[in-house]
Amino acid sequence: MSGHDRARPPANAADGDTQQPGRESGTFGLPTATALVVGSVIGTGVFALPSAFAPYGPIALVAFVVVTIGALALAAVFGRLSKRVPGSGGPYVYARQAFGEFAGFLTAWSYWITAWAGNAAIAVAWVGYVEVFVNKGHQTWASIAIALTGLWLPAAVNLVGVRSIGVFQVVTTVLKFLPLAFMATAGLLFMKSANFGAFNASGTSALGAVSAAGAIALFSYIGLETASVAAGRVREPERNVPRATMYGTLACAAIYLLGTLAVLGTVPHAQLGSSAAPFTDAMNHIAGGHWAGNLVAAAAIISGLGALNGWTLICAEMPMAAARDGLFPATFAKVRGRGEVPAFGIVTATVLASVLTVVSYTRFTKVFTEIVLLSVLTAVIPYLVSAAAQLYWLVLHGHEELDRRRLARDTTVTVLALAFSYWSIQGSGYQTVYYGLFTILLGIPVYIWLKRPHAEHATAALTAAADPPAAPPVPAVTAPQPGAARGARSVGLSTLLRRALAPRRQH
Repeated sequence: MSGHDRARPPANAADGDTQQPGRESGTFGLPTATALVVGSVIGTGVFALPSAFAPYGPIALVAFVVVTIGALALAAVFGRLSKRVPGSGGPYVYARQAFGEFAGFLTAWSYWITAWAGNAAIAVAWVGYVEVFVNKGHQTWASIAIALTGLWLPAAVNLVGVRSIGVFQVVTTVLKFLPLAFMATAGLLFMKSANFGAFNASGTSALGAVSAAGAIALFSYIGLETASVAAGRVREPERNVPRATMYGTLACAAIYLLGTLAVLGTVPHAQLGSSAAPFTDAMNHIAGGHWAGNLVAAAAIISGLGALNGWTLICAEMPMAAARDGLFPATFAKVRGRGEVPAFGIVTATVLASVLTVVSYTRFTKVFTEIVLLSVLTAVIPYLVSAAAQLYWLVLHGHEELDRRRLARDTTVTVLALAFSYWSIQGSGYQTVYYGLFTILLGIPVYIWLKRPHAEHATAALTAAADPPAAPPVPAVTAPQPGAARGARSVGLSTLLRRALAPRRQH
């Protein structure tokens, strides 16, 4: 951000103009923006998902296909929104432009929770692969120490500056993509039908199993909107953000579906449910011994660091955009150094993720799954509001600005994204919805506190308008002399009339 950007006044919610001038020459090009999407989406979640899917059986792949279709619909919606409402902030600016400040605040608040809570989930899954090499006994406090290291290393990279973020993101994306691509291709040749187990191992209905597995699967795609959140740092954002969003989501979808299928088919179902590193186990079954699995574990470690690097940036970008509009504490908008790093947002999010990680290891029985479901719920709400914002615009202005075919296509995709968001909330489970809704509604007192100075100013203005100004004091009247009275009546009245009717000289 340039100094000119910081001096720019907040955008008006009505016009939706939130783009900062001078950002056409942003730091990220199309490859880096795509790497940001892929790096944020493919974290350690994909490396831990096969174990999370094990209680449901292969029917979880059906859920994965449904979630992939919904994720692609959301990617298309974010691409359309980023063209129409440019600038950093993603779901926050879309909600604010369409529905006003309060909707924008709740969206920013919910997404902010998603970002740092998701970092905790990524860190927990990352620990499972680090412990392929160290702490093989999985002692709790050693695991916590490893997780905290994984959270604070990317925070340090982010605090150095944006250029280091871009380089780190591209390198880690390439390194982690290669072993995943291997599993999604060569790994398919080593599958055995006996390893899959019962098609629906959940003991519930097929619809219930698909919904529950779908809520977990959606965590794999959280991050598809990150290019729109950091759009202010992307060169030619109107062109590159939609492309990066769709290209990144398609690449992740192919890797996810084929890679998860390969793991389910190479690791026996009974072993998969208790595995802390399912991709490592799959590679060990394919190659024999442990060397291949160790390579995958190393790739998962790199992958986790890359995902945490990207999400740490997003943890700061979203509240910074909201803080500039007075909808988050002003300290989130402050930047430091030549790289203009939002240090407060980075440090705050990392501290909160660290606290959640410690609490999870000491309180939750299924650490990864519990955090994932909370992250999914708080992410789906911004997705839902963003899809609603696009549908709102299509209803009001679509007939004026789009041809009939384009309008029908965009409406269909947007309705699909909206329905998918509702379905994902339903599949999160009652307990997750309860805790997630409670956490989101905690933002209301924060909003009231932020708007308090404005409310006090408005109250003072209304009070001043309601109370009429005091009448000026009436001067004391003295009894005039008789002659003076007659002079006042004959001379004073005519003088006043002449002064009132005569044209005034302009200076």
